[in-house]
Amino acid sequence: MNLRALLLGGLLLLSACAARAPLPAQMPTLGLPLQLHLQRTQAELSDDSLLVIQQEGPALRWSQLDLIGMPLARLRLQDSQWQTDGFLAPNPAARELFAALLFALTPSSELPTLYPNAQATVQGRSLGSRWAVRYRQPMDFTLELGQGLRYQVSPLPSEASPP
Repeated sequence: MNLRALLLGGLLLLSACAARAPLPAQMPTLGLPLQLHLQRTQAELSDDSLLVIQQEGPALRWSQLDLIGMPLARLRLQDSQWQTDGFLAPNPAARELFAALLFALTPSSELPTLYPNAQATVQGRSLGSRWAVRYRQPMDFTLELGQGLRYQVSPLPSEASPP
């Protein structure tokens, strides 16, 4: 019985490692801070959230908020590792989303070095069957995460820009 439990535990650990979202060995060049509007769609259901990405020393802080400002997910990315930030529970879906957004936001000139398995076209890029990005503008794109999960991503209007 103990051997069976040990084998099952080992298999679960291996599957968790295999399911880990790919991250680049070094941070891409991003114009930070970024404030993005995310519209999540899956199975005809849709919801909106805001995402703020900030440089915090050697780390990137990712904060996803609902439309009234309540935190949905907060993570820090440092040394190619996600760390929980604050009192929110670990959130594997947010790690996957944030890693896919990092892929989508990586400048085209850095893509071959940071994501050597990525395929790029004029309209977008993909990382195998895991993620697909279709750009309307550099910061305005559709991100597909598989199993019908799609995000429309667009920049929030800058407070400093004229109306």
